Amino acid sequence: MQKKLLSFALAAFAAAGLISCGGKSIKNGTYTSSVQGMNDAVEVSVTIADKKIADVQVTKNSETPGIGSPLMDANGTVLTAGGMAPTELIPAEIVKHQSVNVDVVTGATITSAAIKAAVSNCLKDAKANPSDWNAKPEAAAAPENASADVVVVGGGGAGLAAAIAAGQQNKSVIIVEKNGEVGGDTLVCGAIYNTPDEALQKKVTMGDAVKRTIETALAEASKNGEHAALQAQVRSQWNAYKSSGRTDLFDSKEWFALQTWNGGDKVGNLNLVKVLCYNAYDGLGWIDDLGMSFSDVISQGAGSLWQRTHTSMMKMGTGFISTYVENIAKMNNITVMVETTGKSLVKDGDRVTGVVCADRNGNEFTLSAKDGVILATGGFAANGAMVQKYNTSGKWQDLSKVATTNRFSCSQGDGIEMAVAAGASLTDMEQLQLLYLGNLKDGQLTKYPPRDVNGTDQIIFINKEGKRFTNEGGRRDNICLAVFAQPDKVFYMLESGDGDKYKDIKDPDWRSADGFTFDYLESNGYIYEGDTLEELAGKLGMHAATLQATIDTFNASVDSGRDEFGRTLYSTKLTKGPWVATPRQACVHHTMGGVTIDTNCRVIGTNGKVIPGLYAAGEITGGIHGANRLGGNAVVDTVVFGKLAGDTVIADAR
Repeated sequence: MQKKLLSFALAAFAAAGLISCGGKSIKNGTYTSSVQGMNDAVEVSVTIADKKIADVQVTKNSETPGIGSPLMDANGTVLTAGGMAPTELIPAEIVKHQSVNVDVVTGATITSAAIKAAVSNCLKDAKANPSDWNAKPEAAAAPENASADVVVVGGGGAGLAAAIAAGQQNKSVIIVEKNGEVGGDTLVCGAIYNTPDEALQKKVTMGDAVKRTIETALAEASKNGEHAALQAQVRSQWNAYKSSGRTDLFDSKEWFALQTWNGGDKVGNLNLVKVLCYNAYDGLGWIDDLGMSFSDVISQGAGSLWQRTHTSMMKMGTGFISTYVENIAKMNNITVMVETTGKSLVKDGDRVTGVVCADRNGNEFTLSAKDGVILATGGFAANGAMVQKYNTSGKWQDLSKVATTNRFSCSQGDGIEMAVAAGASLTDMEQLQLLYLGNLKDGQLTKYPPRDVNGTDQIIFINKEGKRFTNEGGRRDNICLAVFAQPDKVFYMLESGDGDKYKDIKDPDWRSADGFTFDYLESNGYIYEGDTLEELAGKLGMHAATLQATIDTFNASVDSGRDEFGRTLYSTKLTKGPWVATPRQACVHHTMGGVTIDTNCRVIGTNGKVIPGLYAAGEITGGIHGANRLGGNAVVDTVVFGKLAGDTVIADAR
């Protein structure tokens, strides 16, 4: 009788779908759970069938493309040649190992953890014992030593450009990237690229205030002979422009170089500045030939100082990285190794011949480089201790509590330390840049306002008292210093419903640069909106009369072309709602100092000589941007010097 009752109970148990196998009990069905990720809730669906986790799907997420969610091309096709995002990889690993205790994706730990937590919630809903599904999978075998013509350490913008440039010349290349996906900080950049572009600049009318900018630069006393020679070239071009009677925007590669050098307080190496600026247009053509798409409207990016900014057609930096990854996928001579960290450089005498690397489990192996090693590991803006160590210029006070716009898994300065250990010299390490566009939650360049923030001509900046306090089109360091002087070190980007760049915030199809709806931004405190200026002032806790006076003064400047803060671009009066205010803060953004290089990306040692076999490109290098990097020049740096590093390695090997 007892056996019969037990059999009946088991039958009922199975009929209900609750299955026990080997001590594990679980109920068949499909379950869903949402857990907060990096940007918003990550929704996961788990299907249990035949005593197993049959399927796991991330059904909804707003994670950053290329980091938390998949990198896609312009057509929405998922790209995997540069590594897999946690929304793709973690579900597959859980099903494969029948365990939630799988490794997170380096560089996307928050998203990875959210997916794993959501799956655990689903298992609990399925009446499973969580510990039964928590076995640690066996670690993958340690990588073996390998070799290639070129080893690139760092899979961000500069590293990928270098790898493709070398690969285009039929050289074998291995890219080493410590994160789970390539892209680095380029993925989360503003995706703006400066270069003179006659075709697009012909559509821009040059105002008197803009003309005064160039006249002032040409009237400056020359610092040295090189400066005088560059001024003379630009002066000749400018005089010819004026004699022609043209009204479109003047520009040239020489003016770009002079403005970049001046904008860096004449601290940079003018020869490196010329390489950057003289090759910017060709770099634009090169990446355009690879498949990159830019807007056909020229603008003045934040801190760029001139209307020569080209903007990607895709979210943030995904256009650049997806273009590189698509090309790498077509090249069978380039290998990408993610979750792999460069530890030290291998030398044979004075020559660098390889890199000691480690996988995510700490297993070390060596990658030998026949022709050379290219370091492209970025700067150190996310390494607080390193920032404090080199914050000696006197420009910035204590930065220990200042957020960074960079990813913490990147920009740690590890490549700089590798280079120093191999005998490299350093340049301009004390030159640190802050950017005023960090959101208040985590300092990231995300949750943008409705307007195109890369065009500052229709936005003003106000403090918590409703007053303007700076030239919105000025240098980044000057704006950041002004922000630090404001109440709570916070300000608002203020825009109205006027002008040709107005975005209809009531349009349900509108998305921010990183894919968020206006309702999301407003409900989460990233943006404040009012139909009237008085309504907005009330939401921001400021006096409406003060804010109105600020608007009236600015509008008068639009009429006169003269501004109390020295602004030069005015296209629109601010007159009508809806009014939108976006709170922002100044954050550590870019480190202008780094490894010393010559004009062909060869690393220079402390003895003043080239270190054979060692090259560097991107933010890891110093001497290019001086004391202040112009906005929109960083991506140019990655393209121009990344490609140049790849070309130089091959040329030196011939």
